[in-house]
This record gives sequence, C-alpha cells and structure tokens, in this order.
Amino acid sequence: MKKPVIAIDGYSSTGKSSISKVIADKLELIHLDTGALYRGITWYALQNCMDESGSINLENLFSSLPLIQLEFRNDGRELILHLNHKDISKEIRSNEVSDHVSLVAKQKEVRDFLLQYQRSLAEKGGIIMDGRDIGTVVLPNADFKFFLTASIDERTKRRYHELLSLGIEAEEQQVKENLIERDKIDSERDIAPLKQAEDAIVIDNTSLSKEETIESILSYIQKI
Repeated sequence: MKKPVIAIDGYSSTGKSSISKVIADKLELIHLDTGALYRGITWYALQNCMDESGSINLENLFSSLPLIQLEFRNDGRELILHLNHKDISKEIRSNEVSDHVSLVAKQKEVRDFLLQYQRSLAEKGGIIMDGRDIGTVVLPNADFKFFLTASIDERTKRRYHELLSLGIEAEEQQVKENLIERDKIDSERDIAPLKQAEDAIVIDNTSLSKEETIESILSYIQKI
C-alpha cells in the first residue's frame, strides 16, 4: 500500500518543520522542509550575489541558479541541508537570512527552480512536506493537507527562543517585526502566496503544545 503524501502549510514559527519531523518518524515517512530550500538559496545569494548597495542582485542570482545544488542528507537523526556539498543547516537560520528570504522566495524564477525538485520527491509517496504553498501549488493532490496558525505574540516567543538555542543573538521586538513583515510579504506576493488550501484542515496551536499539535494532526491521518 502506498504511503500517504502529507502537506503542512502555515505561518512562520508555528512549528511546521519540527512537528513534521516527529510525524515523519512516527509514520515512517520522509520529511522535507521546503523553507530550508528557500533559505539555502537566500544564503547563497548573500554570499555571492550582492551589489554595491548591499542588496541582493536578483538578476545575478537567477543566472546563478544552475550553479546551485541543494541536497538533503540523512545524518542518522534528521535530514541536513547541503549546498554544493557544504552543510549550511545552521547558517540558514541566521537573522540575515530571515531578513532576506521572503524577497528571494517570492521570485518566480526561484520558485520554478525548486518546484520540480519538490514534486519529484513526492511522486513515490511516503513524504511529509512543509512550507507555505505545498497544499495549494506544490502538492495540490496531497492525501492530507493541514494549515497551522498561531498568534503573533506566541510565534514571536517561539522564534526568539529558537534563535537563542542556536546561539544566535536576537532582540524579541526585532523578531516580532521580522515575522509581521514576512507574513505580509508571503501573503501578498503574486507568485504562490501563503494561503490556506480550500480542503486543508486548520489547526490554531496558539494554546497547544507541540505534542498536542502532533496528536491533533495524527488523529485525522489515523482515521483513514
């Protein structure tokens, strides 16, 4: 029997990736954090495609896309993102990447570059993919679709503590402002905006623990 394809979309810092990892382990699925792919390209751009004003030169980035090789490798515990054979799993979580990733992610050239890669990974089933347009664009025929949301204050707290745990200095107000701006950019972009798929199950986990959110998602999947 073919294992399911599961799409989890939602706002930043609703726990999409960490929750998806646990569900993948429980159901023996492959987990793909698509946000990490966009962060990987953003990190590449910050290293290689800056102009004299300190902004990302998008045309330079687009012409460089064929030079970018993104790959998830299993280190025995989780999938680690490598860019051109370099582990960049910590670098992509920096504030600098967070400040620029929405600009990069809304570019049609970048989304087209990653679309087929994501779809090809899901063809055989047995995958859980999280992001912002998985249920609406990348995997519109997914067996299960979920949309995670939470209050901005709760998401700020989660993101702030995540950064501190990674040893990254942060100010809570700056984190909040970054999330608000990112929500706006992601929701209003012309190409594949962040939005709930019509057939997605919405879970507001403002007052739910990570474990409770996981159990809620599993309760829907295990009904089948």
